[in-house]
Amino acid sequence: MIAPVSHTSLPRTVARLLLGAFLAFAGIAHLTFAREEFVAQVPEALPFDTDLVVVGSGVVEVALGGALIALPRRRVAVGWVVAVFFIAVFPGNISQWLNARDGFGLDTDAKRFARLFFQPLLVLAALWSTAAWKERPRRRR
Repeated sequence: MIAPVSHTSLPRTVARLLLGAFLAFAGIAHLTFAREEFVAQVPEALPFDTDLVVVGSGVVEVALGGALIALPRRRVAVGWVVAVFFIAVFPGNISQWLNARDGFGLDTDAKRFARLFFQPLLVLAALWSTAAWKERPRRRR
């Protein structure tokens, strides 16, 4: 039996650990010192209490950050979940731009619009750093 190919490398591992630390830090920020800043990103159309959304997303970010750091054997699955999470919160960034809400120094329409282009980079970082895209299940022909 041939062992599966692992697409891990030092750069991918470092990126995964940094992304995990970034997510954990952002999650802690949701729960503590930057809570009001994150409120600016919660879409008004969301049928939940704004503070509940901020706290809930913070807890998820801490968990995902910890998983990226502490579960290297599950990195592919975690990478997919992190990528989906980044996609799921993207409407908040769009809402912040469309509703001209200040937060995190994004105090102009141009800055809020420019921020939109960073979310796809986070999705790509999650998939690349965990090799999730490279190690995705492939259909046999």
